[in-house]
Amino acid sequence: MNDDEKHLKLLNNLPHSQFVSEMASICSSKTWQSTMATLRPFQSVEQFMSMAKQAFSQLTENDWLEAFAGHPMIGDLTSLQKKYNQAKHLSEAEQAQVNHAQQATLSALLELNQRYLSRYGFIFIVFASGKSAEEMLHILEQRYGNSREQELHNAAEQQQRISLRRMENLF
Repeated sequence: MNDDEKHLKLLNNLPHSQFVSEMASICSSKTWQSTMATLRPFQSVEQFMSMAKQAFSQLTENDWLEAFAGHPMIGDLTSLQKKYNQAKHLSEAEQAQVNHAQQATLSALLELNQRYLSRYGFIFIVFASGKSAEEMLHILEQRYGNSREQELHNAAEQQQRISLRRMENLF
């Protein structure tokens, strides 16, 4: 049995509450967490990932908003600096390049993120791994003109990418 299979077996055998807690580190939607718990046992890592996608496809707008609320706002200087100092959360690695950005870029990210939140009712969600703050600002500027429906769809796609990466990192 390889390490992935051992870890999958461990996940399958966790008590319900511990499994849900493990899934909470991947996605903040309680519906998604519960759905994943009911889909156990998983026969393979591939099935685990496939079932995660299936569980995502069943989420409502409120479920997505709950998932988005689990992320720090990119460009929120205080929370990002605090997270970088703690060096404990997955979002740090995903947003690592923000730490190297110019203050002006971070300030622009913060301002546009706040406008985005006011306009759409949820924070800007982007798969930040490997992206500089300048790239994230450019993406945010491009998406800012979209309808709320389009942005909800875009954010949901990005949330799935982030969650699937976090799942991959479990193994």
